[in-house]
This record gives sequence, structure tokens and C-alpha cells, in this order.
Amino acid sequence: MAELALPTGTVRESFLVAMDEFLAEGRGGPDDVSMVGHELRGYGPTWGAEEGFAGDVAELRAAALEETARPEGHVPSTTWWWVDGCEYLGRLAFRHRLTEHLREVGGHIGYDVRPSARRQGHATAMLAAALPRVRELGVALALITCDVDNIASRRVIESAGGRFEDQRGGKLRFWVATGEQ
Repeated sequence: MAELALPTGTVRESFLVAMDEFLAEGRGGPDDVSMVGHELRGYGPTWGAEEGFAGDVAELRAAALEETARPEGHVPSTTWWWVDGCEYLGRLAFRHRLTEHLREVGGHIGYDVRPSARRQGHATAMLAAALPRVRELGVALALITCDVDNIASRRVIESAGGRFEDQRGGKLRFWVATGEQ
């Protein structure tokens, strides 16, 4: 049964196959501003070595800590991987607070499901599993955005109780309660 887990080396082989799937669909180019795109460009070259992958895992875990150095405009972010045993299925990142940029485009939560695991309910289950954890981290209402044309993501957000606020540029913005209101 799939579950949220902190990034771990135990799913490395499956993770690498998943990243190849993302590359095959055109992700990772300079115009890919997603989490997956950033990691493919920034860390992909080091994943072939176990120590390189372990370094990426350590950085992802450290990103959740307030005291971790980060680029200007970035906030602490907790990443969970959606795994079934040693099978990497996707990821969800929770940004602990919103900057003006995140308020416009990124929101609190972003997620990706590997191409071969899509349309199996993983995004819906992953988001549902993450919301109580987000609540524990102090956010009662989470902003989640998706591209205007991403119908699947919109359905995931709405199934989690997302309430549409507005459209800004090419993004739809929804607020999702992370617990009982």
C-alpha cells in the first residue's frame, strides 16, 4: 500500500526509472520550472552514484529546516515521496509559508506522479495523506495552484475540498482546508 515517506535511498532504483519517464515526456528543460524540472537539471547528473543520490536526499530533508541556507526568496519546504515499498510513485512538496511569488503561482503544495503511475488515484491519495501533516506543521488553509489546462490536477484539488478563488495568468488558485474547520 502506498504511503508518504521522507526522501530515502531505499527507492533509488525506482526513482531513477521514474526520472527517466519524466525526461521521456520532455521534462527537465530550461523552461521546466517544476520541482521535477529543477531536480533533473540540478541533481540528475549526480544520481548515478549512490553518494550523489544520498546527497540529494540529505538536501531535500534539510530543506524543511528553518536554519538551512537557501536561495533568496525560497522558504522551508518539506518533501514527501509517495512510495509503495521500494517503488517510487511520486512526490509532494509543502512550502511552509507563502512569498508573493508563491501566492501568485506556486502555492503551499506541489505534487507530481510519475508517468507510469498516473490515472491510478495516486495524486488524490497523496494529497489526502499530506493534508493532516500540513495541518501539524501549522497551516490550516493551504493554497494549491494548477495550470488552467490541467484538468486532472484540478480534479485532485477539488476532491480534497479545494475551493476555487481565482485565475491568475495561466494558474487556477484553490484553498484547501487541512483539517476540520
